[in-house]
Amino acid sequence: MSKEIILEAIDIKKSFPISKENRLEVLKGINLKIYKGEIAVIVGKSGAGKSTLLHILGALDRPDSGTLLFEGNNLLEMNQKQLAKFRNEEIGFVFQFHHLLPEFTVLENVLIPNLISRKKDKDYALQLLREVGIEERANHKPSEISGGEAQRVAIARALINSPKIILADEPTGNLDTENANAIIDLIFKLREKFNHTFVIVTHNEDFARNCDRIIKISDGIIINSNK
Repeated sequence: MSKEIILEAIDIKKSFPISKENRLEVLKGINLKIYKGEIAVIVGKSGAGKSTLLHILGALDRPDSGTLLFEGNNLLEMNQKQLAKFRNEEIGFVFQFHHLLPEFTVLENVLIPNLISRKKDKDYALQLLREVGIEERANHKPSEISGGEAQRVAIARALINSPKIILADEPTGNLDTENANAIIDLIFKLREKFNHTFVIVTHNEDFARNCDRIIKISDGIIINSNK
């Protein structure tokens, strides 16, 4: 595995107001390096700051202070238009709830991020559906497929613009054991084929143990980032 740093968080702090006078400190000085091609998982108890950190790493939210470097460029110096373009082209997102648009087919849902960048076409979307094992569902609506299939569609959608990094928040959280294991196997398969970098928030201990690195967060700080 390459040790080239693709994403680095430096002294990231984030708080949220809980009253007029008080704020809740969620991240208390996060320092983290993500390496190209690795599958890193973020673990910790509920409320530890895992999802907040993931949203900041994906430039979906801004920290109160700190530095966030993607391939050496400080994302926090970008304006909103630049950040939107960056997120669309460089990062794929997979969430616990697949967030497919019900009025569109599976194929159309996969192509939605491509409406902005125009980097890929229908044939590539079909290729991705083939990679995730549901090409035959291309013309079905989300209501006509299973939860496990819907999450596979969400993964294909995250890959459509060939992002350099995939951020996933509990991608197996709403699935039964069989479908969760299938999604986990798919993540490893995609990494091997496309060399994507994955950062995944999970409570799945078996999955975490098989990943390249476990990043443990507690009370807003990283207490361990080793295997």
